[in-house]
Amino acid sequence: MTTAITRSDRRVSPVFLALVAIMSVSAWAVWTDYAGSTGLAVFLFVVSGWIVSLCLHEYAHARTALHGGDISIEAKGYLTLNPLKYTHALLSIVLPVLFVIMGGIGLPGGAVFIERGRIRGRWKHSLISAAGPLTNVLFAMAMTAPFWLGALEGVPEPFRYALAFLALLQVTAAILNFLPVPGLDGYGVVEPWLSAGLRRQVEPFAPFGLIAVFGLLWVPEINQVFFTAVDAVLGTLGVPEGDTYWGLEYFRFWQGEPQVPLSP
Repeated sequence: MTTAITRSDRRVSPVFLALVAIMSVSAWAVWTDYAGSTGLAVFLFVVSGWIVSLCLHEYAHARTALHGGDISIEAKGYLTLNPLKYTHALLSIVLPVLFVIMGGIGLPGGAVFIERGRIRGRWKHSLISAAGPLTNVLFAMAMTAPFWLGALEGVPEPFRYALAFLALLQVTAAILNFLPVPGLDGYGVVEPWLSAGLRRQVEPFAPFGLIAVFGLLWVPEINQVFFTAVDAVLGTLGVPEGDTYWGLEYFRFWQGEPQVPLSP
């Protein structure tokens, strides 16, 4: 049985283009302090940037699956970068934004439904699962490029803080997604290499894997270890810990403009 493909199955969605436009305009507003609303601009930049990264994350899964043998991907609209094709409004947009507000954690939210039976080869299955979080890694590299390239001269501090905070979300998303926990991409990487019996035993726990991980993150000792690892990764990319803190403060614009100490 073949799947009918139309040109619209690959055309970039206007919804995605609108998100990119919001991200671009809000980035300009942060840079220029347009109308003195830097906090709101940072909020829009980070939220739109996060959803754009979610689209790219899921697109990477879908595109890799298509080349791996699942030709049903196109008909499902996954190659249009439309977040509405990947997401559930509550689970993929509202809850992730709430987690960002509460604690600065990038919650993995979207999902593409891959017909795994069409794909042959364990390496292909592993690569499909790894493609998404690797996109978060690349997004983090792009957001931190001014830091590790030493190109921060002339960059307004609020813009620098916004980049740092968005990069932090990408790093947290990548680390969480790479955990070999059922329901997360990391488990999808190792699952093809497990015995059929073990996979059957683990399968019932998949819907609860993400919930368990975030429950553990509320344990202070585990939370400290997790964010120490996140700060270490960002530190290797030249991002000071203080920049991500002030990025979160600007993001919470409803609390008022943060009083950032002047740089020496």
